[in-house]
Order: sequence, then structure tokens, then C-alpha cells
Amino acid sequence: MKRLTRRDFLKASAMGMGAVVVSTGLAGCILDSDDKRSTVFTHGVASGDPLADGVVLWTRVVPDKDLEKAVNVAWEVATDRGFENLVHSGTAEARQAHDFTVKIDVRRLSPGQTYYYRFHTSDSESSVGTTLTLPEGAVDSVRLAVVSCANYPAGYFNVYREISKRDDLDAVVHLGDYIYEYSSEAGSYAAADAAALGRTFPTDNNLELIRLDDYRRRYGIYRGDSDLQTLHSKVPFIVVWDDHEVANDAWENGANNHNAGEGDYGTRKLEALQAYFEWMPIRPVIEGNDEAIFRTFQFGDLVALHMLDTRHMGRDKQLDYLDYFTATGLDQARFIADVGSTNRTLLGAEQLLWLQASLGYSTATWQVLGQQILMGRMNLPAELLVKIATEEFDGLPQQLGELAQLKGRKLMGDLTLTDEELARIETVAPYNLDAWDGYQYEREVVLGTVKQLNKNLVVLAGDTHNAWANNLKDINGDQIGVEFAAASVSSPGLEEYLELPESQITGAEQGIGLLVDDLDYLNINQRGYMVVTFTTQEARADWYFVDTIKSRDYALDTTRSASRLVRPGAGNRRVEPVAG
Repeated sequence: MKRLTRRDFLKASAMGMGAVVVSTGLAGCILDSDDKRSTVFTHGVASGDPLADGVVLWTRVVPDKDLEKAVNVAWEVATDRGFENLVHSGTAEARQAHDFTVKIDVRRLSPGQTYYYRFHTSDSESSVGTTLTLPEGAVDSVRLAVVSCANYPAGYFNVYREISKRDDLDAVVHLGDYIYEYSSEAGSYAAADAAALGRTFPTDNNLELIRLDDYRRRYGIYRGDSDLQTLHSKVPFIVVWDDHEVANDAWENGANNHNAGEGDYGTRKLEALQAYFEWMPIRPVIEGNDEAIFRTFQFGDLVALHMLDTRHMGRDKQLDYLDYFTATGLDQARFIADVGSTNRTLLGAEQLLWLQASLGYSTATWQVLGQQILMGRMNLPAELLVKIATEEFDGLPQQLGELAQLKGRKLMGDLTLTDEELARIETVAPYNLDAWDGYQYEREVVLGTVKQLNKNLVVLAGDTHNAWANNLKDINGDQIGVEFAAASVSSPGLEEYLELPESQITGAEQGIGLLVDDLDYLNINQRGYMVVTFTTQEARADWYFVDTIKSRDYALDTTRSASRLVRPGAGNRRVEPVAG
């Protein structure tokens, strides 16, 4: 298989974007009056990639016949919902070659302004969308909703619905796994209740996604969900992909969920990413733009949000614990050497240099990394990892409890602990090698850069399906910043993976919280979203959880809501409780 180059990404992006229209003002809305076909706006409207002077608008319109012929689509942008004060208008074409999706890159807008937009053809009109541009200059506050990991067959998108009730957001940050590539058949990942919930895929899309049309249809199913459509229509999205937009546990040149019988992985990957660029409100990769999908969003002088690709462009293949087991247990010396190797890359040289330069250039109060995977050190006792790696979960909660008790005794200064007991809790290794823990050298480079530049760092993460707050420390134990991670929209968390019954959740959370040194907060069994609010005094994370995704009749579980904050400046920059 050939190695994918920047030009390959440019091709996927350009094909997904089609003939993008850049709108700079009022240009009229002349449509083809001779086109007598019936058209339908099939998937609502969306906006994304906001700038201080622009935003990308998206829709999809499909004719009832003559699919080879383009559909003329007009757009309008106004400062009022009644569209009396128009500021932009024009026409574009929806073509079959781009799955009839349309994107308008609207420019010359005013910073910090709310806008309304809509599309229409000669016989049909879309719903009205609301979007807003980024602020400039001195900014008092920025509020972002953070989400990831939405699995359609697993349950309803109640989390999206709950976010759409808010009117205080500057943007929704989606950290990936916007779709999943699996089927909805019984036995597939998280699909046990799909049939009962009416969340199965149609026959033409109920196999694992491999080719372009497969991915396109899957996006169509997800975007047909009314809760997701509503959220897209109310607030701009800032997005990045993770693995399931292509295949599970992907790396630069392969994936855990891809085998030789499924064809060339490079082809699959590029077709998957083409569909992503078609269906998501995101700008294309442009020739000469060294940022690719990694890019910065500047919220005045307060927040610089650096969106990273930790998945597809520079990642080396993940290490596997099973490769390090011997007859006498884990070959720890060889594992430590490999996991800390200076040759292992996650971001890749180009993206890492870009990030370092971006951090150095920015003068914003908060430097925020919007990316997929946990950066915090999630070290657990090796004996637990053996059980987890070999999926021997019987007795795991009891063993976890034993180790937590030993760790608690150590923290209390118990001098009666034996050498054997100390070894049980001090012989630790990373829990998740798909996360930054599997790429430790590059993590040290990022943290070292932040430390040298004396920046206030907040890392946003998804991927794990669970909510976390971590203190980020370098290899010397110096406090560098914090990490706030969002729970999933609908994908199951550790409670299912570790086969934990409801009665053991609290104990498991307490046990993990004791055993992981830099961990401050976790929720391992609920679906929800996170809101991060930035001011000059603090960055605050608030976690919200729904009580079910298995019914459309749901409520927020306020008993499990949680909040943490971090303050800027040397001597702070660590997770703190929220008073009251």
C-alpha cells in the first residue's frame, strides 16, 4: 500500500468540497426557471468553521429525476430572522458528483455577529439556520459545548437535543466519531437495542462501510436525525475527525478494523474522508496551506483553539500489550523502551512544528487543544492491565477494590504495607495505548513547549466515551496544564467494556480515582456533553448527563452533574473544585 501524501489529502478534500462558492456580498439569486424538476432539502442546514469575518454554510438538495443534471441553489444571509437586512446572496450548483451537498464560504462578515441564512431552489426552500462569527479584540467570555462519539444504533441523540435547548453557546466543538462504520446487526458494536429503538440501518447501508457511497449513505442517516439537524441549525460546529469516520483504531496507514479482504486501505481512507468533507461544514484543505485539517480558531484575545489531527496524518501504529507478554508476565523493560521511543509519532513532524509555532505566536490568555484522545497519564497497576488486555473481567471489581485500599493506605502513610503490597500498586503501566500514553515522547515535546512558553493550557478530549478531568504533568512531575474530556453522545463507556453492573459503578470510579495519580474527576457510565467557559479569571468545565439514551422520554441527571475549573498564571494551571 502506498503511503498517503499531502496531495492525497488535498484531493480528498477538493473532491468533497466540489466547486465551493466564496461569497463576498450581494450577488442576486437568479435561478433556472426552465428546470421543472421537484427538489427537496433532505438534511436541513448547518454552519461551521467560523472566523471573525466568515463562516461556512452547508445544505443538501436532491432532485426527483435527471440526477446527472445540476440543481441551481440560491442562498441568502441576513442580520435578522425576517431577512429584511440581507448582507449576502448568490447561487451555486448541487451536483451528483458531490452527493448534492452545497457549501458556501461566506466572507466579509462582521466579528461577533449573529447571522441567519437559508437556501432555496425554484420550487423549494430550506429551513432557516442561525450562526455567528468569532469575536475580535478584548473578549469577556467564550462558551463552547464539547461532544464526541455518537453511535446511531446505540440509542437516541438526546444529548444533541439537550445542547440545542441552550442559547448561550459560541460554538459546538465536535471531537470526532461523528459516525461509526459498523453495521446495526445484532452482535455489532453497541447495536443490541437497535431494532427495538428503530435505529437500524437500511439494507443498502447495513454492512461495514468500505466505499464512498457507503460512507455517504451513513452520513445521510445520521444527518436525518432530527435532534442532530436541530443542533446544526442553531450554532456553528468546529469539527475534527477521529477513527470511526474511517475505521476503528485507525493510524496513518492502516486500522484495526481493516483487513486485506476489504481492499486497499489508502483507497478506503480517502473515500471516507471525501464523504466527510462533503457532509461536514468545514473548509477544504487548500494547496499551499500547510495547516491541512489542523487549524486555529481565534476568539479575540481570550482563546486560541488549536484543532489537531491525532489520527490519520502522522500517527504510527499503536502498540499492543499482547506483543509484550511472556511466559513470566509483561516484558516491562522492552515495553517501556518502545512506548517512550523518540521515533514514535502521533502528530507527525509537520503538524508538531505547526503547533509549536502556533503556541509561540499566540498571545491569547488560553491555549486550547481541541483533539481526540486522552493526554493525561492513565497509569494503572500492571495486574489490572493483564486482566483487561486478556478480557478476563471476572473478579475485576474486587481486585480493583483491593488495589484501591492498598493505594489509600499508602497515601495515608501506612508503614505496615509489605514490599509485595507496594509492588502491586507501584508496578504500573498505561491503560490505553491508543491515547497519548502510547506516544509518550511526543507528549513530552508538546508539554515541554507549553512550559517553555509559559502558556495557560487546556486540552479538550473525546474518544473514551467517559468524562474525565486530568492534571497534565511532564515527566518530571511539573504541572503544565489541565485536560477536560467529554463523555459520549451515545456510545457505551467503561461500564460496558469492563462489564460492570450499576451497583459497582461508584466503587469503580472511586477505585480508579485513587489509583491514577493525576486524575481528578471521572464518570464512567453516562452519556452527555461538556461545556467549557473561558474568562480571563478561569476556564471552567461543566459536565451534563442524560439519564437515558434508550428512550426519547429522558431528563438530565442533575445528581451526577459536575464542575471543575483551572486558573491562569504560574502557580495555578491545575484542576480545582468549583466553590458551592
